[in-house]
Parts: sequence; structure tokens; C-alpha cells
Amino acid sequence: MKRSTRRTEILLKGIAMLLIVVIATAACWHEIGTLLAAGKIDSESGMVQSIMDKTATPGVAILSARGGKTDFQTYGYADKEKRRPVTAESLFELGSTTKAFTALAVIMLQDQGELAFTDDVSQYLPEFAPTYKGEKANISINQLLAHTSGIPSWSIRQIPEGSDKEQLAATIHKMSSLKLDTDPGSAYQYATVNYDILAAIIEQVTGMSYQDYVTQHILKPLGMNDSYFSTGQERKPEQLAQGYRVFFGKSMAYDAPRYYGNIAAGYLVTNLKDLQHWVNAQMGSSDIPDELKKAIQQSHELDLRTAGHESENLRYAFGWSQNSETHVIRHSGSNPNYSSKVIIDPQRKEGVFVLANLNSTAPTLIAQNIYDQMRGVPMKTFTYDDTYILMDGVASLLVVFTVIGIAFKLIRLAGGSSDFATEKEVRRQKIKARVTLIIRALLLLFVLGWPLLVNYNYTMISVWMSYSVLLWMGLASLSCVLSMVLEGRRWR
Repeated sequence: MKRSTRRTEILLKGIAMLLIVVIATAACWHEIGTLLAAGKIDSESGMVQSIMDKTATPGVAILSARGGKTDFQTYGYADKEKRRPVTAESLFELGSTTKAFTALAVIMLQDQGELAFTDDVSQYLPEFAPTYKGEKANISINQLLAHTSGIPSWSIRQIPEGSDKEQLAATIHKMSSLKLDTDPGSAYQYATVNYDILAAIIEQVTGMSYQDYVTQHILKPLGMNDSYFSTGQERKPEQLAQGYRVFFGKSMAYDAPRYYGNIAAGYLVTNLKDLQHWVNAQMGSSDIPDELKKAIQQSHELDLRTAGHESENLRYAFGWSQNSETHVIRHSGSNPNYSSKVIIDPQRKEGVFVLANLNSTAPTLIAQNIYDQMRGVPMKTFTYDDTYILMDGVASLLVVFTVIGIAFKLIRLAGGSSDFATEKEVRRQKIKARVTLIIRALLLLFVLGWPLLVNYNYTMISVWMSYSVLLWMGLASLSCVLSMVLEGRRWR
């Protein structure tokens, strides 16, 4: 009887495992094949499509500028569900490539004598009083510009959600008593909040909202008439590309929450037709007001004494990562459902700007390959270094295995317990149950608490990461609880 019950249990487990594996494989067959296939680099279009497929990116818009000529290339969909293709007019959120616009506004105000790079932030925002090792720290404007303020990268999680204008002040209030990671000016640490603080200074100095000042003094003079700052009330919704999020290797439409407090660091909305004016201005190939032209030239001038030290030849200043030898400027941008990459060589007058409606490394990989091609360097195949795509892949696999484990546990619960165990076996089972209970309890704590170990929180995960991560966390927690119930039954 006991042996028959055991065989039935094993058979049911095998059937359950087979069904789950078959269903999961069938559902993700195309994605699995795409990931395992070799990437194409025989042509620019083949390279772009290959990277889009491997990152599940629905749509991409590419601007290439060389020798005063600008070229647009578009791929995929601005909206998959509506079959609306990407065009040169399709609008995308820039993410952190917005920072160069913010830095330019600060430079212009410095040139006008409204502020100085060496000014202390507290001169303009008295409430802002961070500390370092328990002592009040003085942060200067140029330290914000260069990400050498000491503000930790994880501070992004403290930006409050909301699209009303009060959110910028609320963000500054949340950051006012931050404990800095390093002494201001001593080390580089990229923190998006630095540029939100700059936005608050711009508002304090000008008496205008940040977006109004940048629109009037930068966007309009450049001819970027389609561009605007997103607050959740879109000016041209018919032109806006739908944002997406990856789930089980597929892209799903995703309307991410708005964070007005982060407007100056990631929420400029624009398109290729407008960006050509921005890129040409960086290369000195456009007719713009002298004040703006001078400020753009200044944004390319490195002061090694104040610039953030990213790597051997790479410095951060004025919203750009700049190569101190080649003078090439670049920046990546990521919002929860959009991403971008820009690379410009002002001296050679060459540049590329790539936009995508999914947060992935696709724009960075595509932009680098196109820029390499301009310089006669061979393009590179796709490499699996995309954090969000990798996390989705790992979490998706874990979901499948966890579902199999849950199915087994449910079968065991439904089958009841055996009454044929000897006294010695019972003692051994109770010891094993105690050990398993402890292990499962620790595992449950890890599943629920790992975000805190990497300075994340549940809000950050729900906004930025794949749905598969959240699904795995929920299923893994359930699996731990079921294991504890099973082992607790043995303990009795």
C-alpha cells in the first residue's frame, strides 16, 4: 500500500513537471530561439533588428549626423497593439540624456551672473542640509554637475511619485537631511538627484518653473518645437511612442508612474526631427543665438579639477560623460519604459542619437555600433550585459521551477501523511523537519528582504524591474510557506 502510494505520487509529480515545462517552453519558444541565435552584423539594419529582437525592444529611432548631413532611420513599432510604426515624429522620453539640457541652463545662468559654479547649494536652498559623518556638508553647484556631491546613487528611490509641480520641492525636502557617502568633491558617484537639485536652483534664481525656463531659453531657440517635459499630461499623445516593459522575454505595454521631482534628470520628451537641431548645435553646425552657442561650447570644456572621474580617460561634467583625450561626449538614458543613447564627436562633426520605447541596453549597443562604423571599426555582436533583460530571464526561469515545486508540494499536501513509518523514521523525520523549517524560514526572509540588501525597495522593483521578478518573489514566498506547512505536519 505504502509503495503504491509512493509510485502514484512520483507519477503525478512527473506529469506535473512535464506539463509545466512543455507549456513554458511553448509560450516562450520564439524568445528562446532568438536568445540562442547568433546576432547579425552583416548590415546596419540587420544589426539593429537583431539587437531589438534579443532585448524585446518594440521600436527604435536613430539619428546619424556626419559632415553636416543628418539621416533618420526608424524600426519597429511606436505602438505594437495598434501596429503604429515608429517615425521621425514619434516622441520618446529621453531619460538621463535630459541632464545635458539641465546643465546647459545652469551654464547660461552662470554666464549671466545669476549664479556661480562654486556657490554653495544652501545659498539658494536653505532647507537643503545633508551631512557627512555627522557633520553638515557644503555642496557646490559644480559638484552637483559632476556627480561628486557625495549623494548616494540609491537616493533615486526617495523621489516621491506625483506629477504636480509641488513634487520638485517635495523631492528637495526628502533629500534635505541625506547622509552622504563621501565628502563632497572627493569622489564620483552617479546620482540622478543631483540634477533635480539643480532644477530647484534654476527655479529659485529665475522665478520660473524649470521646464518653462529650459523651453524658452534652450528648446525654442534651437527649434525643438515638438519637445516638452512630461508630467503625465501629454501635449501630443498621438505622436508619443507607447512605453513597454519586459516580461518572460516579451515586451508588454507599460505606463510608468510619473515623478515630477525627477523632471530635470529624465523627463524631456522629444523626437528625431527635434534632436537633429540639438545634435547639430553640439557640433557647431547650426545657426543659434550666440549666448546659447557659447554655453554649448563651455559644456564641452573639461576642468579636470572639478569633473567627476568615471574611469581612466572618462570624466563627467555638465551632463556629459567626456573622453579627456578624444573629446567625444556621450550619455545613456533610462526611464522605466524608455531608453536612449547619444554619442557625439564635436571635432569630427559626427554623432548618433538612439531612442527606444523599452528600458534596455539596445540604444547603447546600437549607437556604439553605428558610431564605430562611422570610424571604420567593425560592428560587434550582441552581448548579454543588459541588467534588466538578464533579471527577466533569470526570474522567468525561477518562476517555472518555483511553479513546479509548488505543484509538488500541493500534491503532497493533498496526499496526506503516511502512518506506516517506524518510530526511528519518525524521529529522523522530525529532526529533518526542524532543519528544513529553519532553512525555509531563512529563505523566506531572503526572498522578502533582498531588495533592502541592494538599497532597493518594493516600489523601485515594481516600477523599474520586470514583472517576472515580482511574480517570482510572490511564488517563492508561497513555496516557502507550503514547505513550512509540510514540515510542520511532520513535526507533530
